[in-house]
Amino acid sequence: MEMLHTALISLLVAWGVVTVVLICVLVYRSALATHEKDQIFLGAAGQSMAKEQLAVVARIERLSRPITALIVVSGSLLVVIAGIWLWLGLESS
Repeated sequence: MEMLHTALISLLVAWGVVTVVLICVLVYRSALATHEKDQIFLGAAGQSMAKEQLAVVARIERLSRPITALIVVSGSLLVVIAGIWLWLGLESS
């Protein structure tokens, strides 16, 4: 029984860390998205601005897989934590 309590605390800490990282990545993606503009750059002067926009869009797209993975890990940990919590509740009654 004590082992399940220790595992529950460890899982809660892991879930907290994963969720904080997820929130940080989401905030970072949001900050990048504010710099993204829907514009068409014409002429040579706009080429550097167009390259900057492409770089921003590429960074935003690269974040999609880690965000998805973090959501899955966070959700899975939450389900496992709920299962252990329910198990402990049923065992103690």
